[in-house]
Amino acid sequence: MALSKANNTVRISAGEWRSRLLKFPDVDGLRPTPDRVRQTVFNWLGQELYGLTCLDLFAGTGVMGFEALSRGAKQTVLIENSRPAYQVLVDNKNTLHAENATILNIDALQFLKQNKLMFDVVFIDPPYNKGLVDQVLALLKPALSPEALIYVEAEMAYADNSDWQVLKQGKAGNVFYHLLKAL
Repeated sequence: MALSKANNTVRISAGEWRSRLLKFPDVDGLRPTPDRVRQTVFNWLGQELYGLTCLDLFAGTGVMGFEALSRGAKQTVLIENSRPAYQVLVDNKNTLHAENATILNIDALQFLKQNKLMFDVVFIDPPYNKGLVDQVLALLKPALSPEALIYVEAEMAYADNSDWQVLKQGKAGNVFYHLLKAL
């Protein structure tokens, strides 16, 4: 089992830090991506992410960003607005000696408005029922490399539109998850 709610940990499933546990705080709305869903997502992305630069917006537990680093990503930027969650992300970074992780305590939309970096893979898992996915996607394109892939976890399914192609999608319980590409 990847998640133990009793002690608020989630396990990295593959790569350099395989089986390492990440701690996370009790923060309202914080939902670690289930192990089965993460395995599917990283199968979609390719098991190894060597040389890629990743962005984990609404990082929460940080498991997507740290999993990407564990699988060889060159750099991951983790964005988390909650101060308690941010502090635990910093602690986990130090525990893992994850020098290629940059962790910022800032609102995701504010980060995107000022960002100058380019990303190959973006993980988006915002609080539900706030319209944040659409707001993020509206700001995201300038930060994407030409072949960038975007993972979106949301409370509803997304369909192709004039800006985004849904490459793959799935559903686990009440969670819809998607792999998108900008058009």
